[in-house]
Amino acid sequence: MKKDKKTHALLFLLLLHYSSGQSDYAPYFYDNGPSSTSGNMALFSISEDTPVGTQVYILNGTDPEGDPVRFGLTFEKGSTEYFRVEPKSGNVTLIQELDREKQDEISVLVSITDGRNKVVETVRVFVTDANDEPPEFQNLPFIIDIPEDTTAGSSIYRVHAVDKDLGSGGSVSYYLQSSPFAKFTIDGHSGILRVKPGETLDYETTTTHFVTVVAKDGGGKYKGKHQVLTSTATVTVNVLDAQDMPPSFVGTPYFGYIYEVSVPGSEIYTVYAKDGDQGNPNPIHYSIMDGSDGVFDMNSTSGCITLTTHPSLLKNELYEIMVKASEVGPNNKLLDYDITTVTVRVVDLNNHPPTFYGENGPQSKFEVTMYEHPPAGEILRGFKITVNDSDQGANAKFKLRLVGPNRVLRVVPQTVLNEAQVTIIVEDTSGIDYEKGPTLSFKLLAVEIDTPERFSATADIVINLLDTNDNIPIFTSEYYITRVPENSPGGSNVVSVTANDPDSGPWGVVKYSIYGSGSDLFTINPSSGLISTQPWTSLDAEIRSKYNFYVKAEDSEGKYSLAEVFVTVLDMNDHTPEFDDKLLEKTMIIGLPVKVEAVDDDAESPNNVIEYSIMKADPDNAFDINADTGEIKLKPFIKSMEIVQNITKQKDCKWSLVVEARDRGSPSFSTTAVVNIDITEATPFKGPMAAFLMKSRDNPLKALGMVTFIITVLVGVTVMISTAMYMRNSKSNRIMPARRIIKKRPRDHQSWTFKMPGIKFTNPAEKFLISDPGSTPQENASSLRPKPPPPIAPCLPPPPPSNTRPTERHRAVPTISGALASKGSKKAKSGRRKEGNISSALVSELKMKLEQKINENNQGLY
Repeated sequence: MKKDKKTHALLFLLLLHYSSGQSDYAPYFYDNGPSSTSGNMALFSISEDTPVGTQVYILNGTDPEGDPVRFGLTFEKGSTEYFRVEPKSGNVTLIQELDREKQDEISVLVSITDGRNKVVETVRVFVTDANDEPPEFQNLPFIIDIPEDTTAGSSIYRVHAVDKDLGSGGSVSYYLQSSPFAKFTIDGHSGILRVKPGETLDYETTTTHFVTVVAKDGGGKYKGKHQVLTSTATVTVNVLDAQDMPPSFVGTPYFGYIYEVSVPGSEIYTVYAKDGDQGNPNPIHYSIMDGSDGVFDMNSTSGCITLTTHPSLLKNELYEIMVKASEVGPNNKLLDYDITTVTVRVVDLNNHPPTFYGENGPQSKFEVTMYEHPPAGEILRGFKITVNDSDQGANAKFKLRLVGPNRVLRVVPQTVLNEAQVTIIVEDTSGIDYEKGPTLSFKLLAVEIDTPERFSATADIVINLLDTNDNIPIFTSEYYITRVPENSPGGSNVVSVTANDPDSGPWGVVKYSIYGSGSDLFTINPSSGLISTQPWTSLDAEIRSKYNFYVKAEDSEGKYSLAEVFVTVLDMNDHTPEFDDKLLEKTMIIGLPVKVEAVDDDAESPNNVIEYSIMKADPDNAFDINADTGEIKLKPFIKSMEIVQNITKQKDCKWSLVVEARDRGSPSFSTTAVVNIDITEATPFKGPMAAFLMKSRDNPLKALGMVTFIITVLVGVTVMISTAMYMRNSKSNRIMPARRIIKKRPRDHQSWTFKMPGIKFTNPAEKFLISDPGSTPQENASSLRPKPPPPIAPCLPPPPPSNTRPTERHRAVPTISGALASKGSKKAKSGRRKEGNISSALVSELKMKLEQKINENNQGLY
């Protein structure tokens, strides 16, 4: 233990000795002066408009031992932190916006450390001014009162504004915003406001002036640019009234009236005047200067003019009284004044209303009888009306007007003085219509115009109208549309038409009649307008489903109007679907359908829409039928004759089925037919024509049209080739004046023959028969119409003989000729269907007959 203690003590002494032998000095800042941007920030100056985020300084120092140093920057507790330092680089950045007017000096604690020693210094940073503060007016608001007689150029107020900036930015000058009616001016340096020289203030014109003063600083830099800041303030100048305006009467001119019932002391009129100086008005004194003739008096305070005598003693009907209004000044002294005239008229008392008179005295009702629709402008001479007002002057002036149907009648005169003869004139002849009412009633009013009482009188005007035949019958509708079931019995009602004639008596009686191309099956009751079918007819939708005709309504004098009637015959399901024959023979090629077709003679759907179905078949379950088209097909599993023979166990392969055709009408009708189908396999004929004939075997018209088209095209091509050959020969040979010799072409020339392309016919093609001169009479009898003549190409003109080469071979013009038999009756068609299916021998025979007809026609051309 003692040995360990000695060892520790020795180590401590060695360490103490080593430490005392080494020196450690603190780091320090460089002091580069206040104008430098590198050092310890002592006395550093920064402008207040420096943007936040700007690097403004670099703290710079060193350590005597050469150790790396780090920098710090803090602020006193509670103060705003304006800067931030990057410890390693010493870059100082502005982080808070500066405002010199709020704080012009910032105390900052800067530090430097080498990790062991730390030095802290307190430095002051000065914020320099920028022109960022506008001038600020003091003692707002500016409101002053000045008399209106203030002398021009007098000082009336001083405005004061302060700018917190320093230097030129803190100096303030003043000016007024320009105005075309400016009455003031301001000293630019002192801010003293004065009345503009040559201008006067007038309370009666303008009681308040609003002057806008602008304070402008001397300008300075802000964020690198020179700027001048301004502020505005409004000075309210109230003009005080002065005694400089005379009084004036209000409401002139003045008119007063004296009535026959007036008594002495009655008020005639009260005048009113006011002082022109409204800000401080003086009392007004009223007096009569002239024109009273001793019969009027006036209250000096109120301005009331009164009558001093009885109206019967007045000598004049009109008085012109001159009155005076004077201002009362100090010591009741009369100052400025105004004079006006009061016109007083002696008038009659309005005590008589207007009165209407007839031939026998006062009357309140006037009546007349006349025909309707008199011409416009006609005077109704049946009225003898006079109107009178017994008062005099304005009391006897009144207006006349008629109250009733608008603008039918008008009265003249419209303004009456005392008395007038009343005339009533027609203005709107359409308003005097018997059909609108046999009686017209009006009120004739007489109302006074300019009197306060506005007396009035009323008289009844009654016009009894006589009817004339001025209207035509009018149908209740321009068109009548109706529907009638077909097969309705004769005499059935169709529709009832109505026409009204507003006229009375025999003129209002209407007689009906019908005409037009569709009216022969219909009749109409001339009195009631009831339209019905003729007794002997019955409408049939299958023959005609639409009828339209006209119906005429006529009065006793022949005035009439027309309406159109549209009748639709509704189809009834009265026909049964029918096949061509009860027994149908068909040939079916495996894989292709055969078609049966029934016809329903009903006119409309759904009565004529047919659905097909198989009622019974032998063998069963071997056929499918399309319910809409009637196409019959073998079941999909029957794909060859071997399968067919396996089913029937016979070699003829002829199957039968019963097909039903049913319409969709109500009630529904149906019919059946037995279809014998001879089943065979497809023939070896191929090609587009064979495919076409196979598809159209149940549509013979389509095949007939195609054959006709082919023949027409071939004939046209032949004509074009012949014409071209003739034109070529005629251009290449000069025609001589010598007589031409026309040679007949030899009959042993080689004719052009036309061979039809391979055509594949099936059983339905029997509907198309090629006429053959060698056919039997029985075959020719199947055509109901005469055969059309065969088409023959036009003959070419003979070629010129002069240039004919002896060795040249004559060429025959190819032509085609053929005839098609028309479609026969149902029995003929059914007979042909029974002949069997089409084979290759039939196709060859048809081709041979066509070529034979072509050769015969070619031989007879020349």
